[in-house]
Amino acid sequence: MFRIVEARFLAPEVKLFRIEAPRIARKRKAGQFVILRVHDHGERIPLTIADSDPAAGTVTLVVQGVGKTTKMLNSLGAGDSICDIVGPLGLPSHVEAVGTVVVIGGGLGTAIAYPTAKAFKEAGNRVISVVGGRSRAFVILEDEVRAISDELHVATDDGSYGRKGFVTDVLNDLIAAGTRIDLVLAIGPIPMMRAIAEVTRPHGIKTVVSLNPIMVDGTGMCGGCRVIVGGKPQFACVDGPEFDAHQVDFKILTQRNAMYRDMERASLERFQAAAETGSPAPAPAVADAPSSTAECASGGECRFIQRVPELAGVWKGGK
Repeated sequence: MFRIVEARFLAPEVKLFRIEAPRIARKRKAGQFVILRVHDHGERIPLTIADSDPAAGTVTLVVQGVGKTTKMLNSLGAGDSICDIVGPLGLPSHVEAVGTVVVIGGGLGTAIAYPTAKAFKEAGNRVISVVGGRSRAFVILEDEVRAISDELHVATDDGSYGRKGFVTDVLNDLIAAGTRIDLVLAIGPIPMMRAIAEVTRPHGIKTVVSLNPIMVDGTGMCGGCRVIVGGKPQFACVDGPEFDAHQVDFKILTQRNAMYRDMERASLERFQAAAETGSPAPAPAVADAPSSTAECASGGECRFIQRVPELAGVWKGGK
């Protein structure tokens, strides 16, 4: 059981959690992630470790509620517990003194990029950070990023805050101004990372992206997170999650990430129906979940049913 000690929203559907996980807090390095389950009938989801406090024994995760599991996770608060968390997983970011590093975070990508940007600054680099969001409400961790950056640029799609436009526009401006750029780290939606790669490719600027494909075990056994890099298969969980952006096949990555979209949508709709009506919608019988707190196999599971009892029946769909 992993107790939540802090939970607060940073933006609509985006929530920061500080969770007690002392072993992970001591071992994690920038760029690594964990895999967690909210309850023991739930799916396993990968989340990058945004920060850690070894002394307090906590790790910080930032979650965007887009599917059933992430929305279920975002319904929890301080004092609640998560069934299990495994990590740290993946290769740490390759951090060294290279000169000037431009770190670009789009939306939730800002939280994922933050620990690596901090590590690059601590390694003696000049860090230029670019933070983007759909609107001002979706710009997250601005103060934290500013504190570890030599320059900070903010862009919003609608122009409600910072520069109107995309993070690629800011990068193009930096290049056009003759800014020395030794490395670009870009983390965000797949279309954004692909666009960044095409901006830097003609200039020969080394560019790294952090990929978050479909993932199950996180140890290289299932093959679900397979990506094509330089024409060869790689596993994001053990060979990444960071890769040379100019070598990533973004087309295949996009296709693989969309493989289960219909199932994910159906699962979310059942979950939302249960939350709104209190009477769970029928779901395919994959694995039956406990129907009462007496059947709970773990304290975290019992706690969740007691907190949101009308959602217990949704578990009959497995994930």
